Amino acid sequence: MSASSERLLATAYGEARLVLHPAERPTATLLLSHGAGGGIEALDLQALATRLPASGVSVALLEQPWRRAGRRIATAPATLDVALVAAAESLGDTPTLVVGGRSAGARSAARCATAIGASGCVALSFPLHPPGRPERSRLGELAGTGVPTLVVQGERDAMGRPEEFPLDDLPHVDLAVVPAADHGLRTAKSSGVAADDVADVVVGATLSWLRRQVAATGDGE
Repeated sequence: MSASSERLLATAYGEARLVLHPAERPTATLLLSHGAGGGIEALDLQALATRLPASGVSVALLEQPWRRAGRRIATAPATLDVALVAAAESLGDTPTLVVGGRSAGARSAARCATAIGASGCVALSFPLHPPGRPERSRLGELAGTGVPTLVVQGERDAMGRPEEFPLDDLPHVDLAVVPAADHGLRTAKSSGVAADDVADVVVGATLSWLRRQVAATGDGE
């Protein structure tokens, strides 16, 4: 695994930061952005960035301009998409580019996957609806990714429990469940599921799914 590096990206909504974790001989590149309530230091994003390169997957973490500017609240969804597209363009030609993110970043990835030319989408803690408001569904974004999609969802996610996803109507979507985890993939001590266990599930499910996508595209040959 090569050393990580970073670059700054100018966008119409401010400066973004891209932190690169390259694999030595990558078979895929996973571009991930963070949620509306946190940054790229999130447990799941860091687990993927630090552990996937050893298995041949380069990871790029996008820090959105609002976060880099020190704001506490994310800017409008369209602005998140602008930075994500700019990040994808800055990566140039990469083998099996997969776009993803957590929460609001997952929504942005779902909206942008086709435009970016991604081979797949990884949605971590996809916010299917606001807490307690299932009638305000965001299913359309997930249904419209246009590419094979992996959803990694906490068993106790108040913004969409795994059983709320109508998988029969989403033939392009695979679902991996993180036991006992909430929207932030946190678990209660009483659950017996530790943070390391959560990281193992996230990394294992994502890597297994990515390998299937690489095999399907033939980029790993």
